[in-house]
Amino acid sequence: MIAHLDGTVSALAPDGAVIDVGGVGLLVQCTPGTLAGLRLGTRAKVATSLTVREDALTLYGFATEDERNVFELLQTASGVGPRLALAMLAVHEPDALRLAVASEDLTALTRVPGIGKKGAQRIVLELRDRLGAAGEASGTMPGSASTVAASPWRDQVRAGLMNLGWAARDAEQAITAVEPELAAGDEPVDAATALRAALRRLSTP
Repeated sequence: MIAHLDGTVSALAPDGAVIDVGGVGLLVQCTPGTLAGLRLGTRAKVATSLTVREDALTLYGFATEDERNVFELLQTASGVGPRLALAMLAVHEPDALRLAVASEDLTALTRVPGIGKKGAQRIVLELRDRLGAAGEASGTMPGSASTVAASPWRDQVRAGLMNLGWAARDAEQAITAVEPELAAGDEPVDAATALRAALRRLSTP
């Protein structure tokens, strides 16, 4: 098990990053929120989960150990593989998922592309006693992705939405719709928050 990577970000893509550890570039698949905290040429530390298949070894990277732990727990539910678990964490933070499962909030769960009502019901049934209560998250890893300044948020959110299956036109319309609210404060726009806002907009009939 590879528990974490600590190295220099040498490449970024819409769905992952390459982290150079001791001269070896390791590709990690990440949520848009984690990617938003990575910058080329800077040091990053990400918690990781290794998925082994007959034809591939895939590393998934997360800003916190809690995200990694929830990612692995989600896959214990029937029909939830690593890609769907990653999509769930792209739409909802770990505590939001805990709350949705504990309160049987099927609407929140079906906001995730690839989860229908029956799938949401199955996830609630199988995970409500496993995910724990909201507020049990572990802290951010020292030097982790979320402690690094974010990249321009519009590009990150657009790439994240398209990676989740939305068309570029729909993604752009959603970003434009939520931008006034997000940019109203004095703080820089957080890409992970913007992504969730855009997904809520796209999921509203």
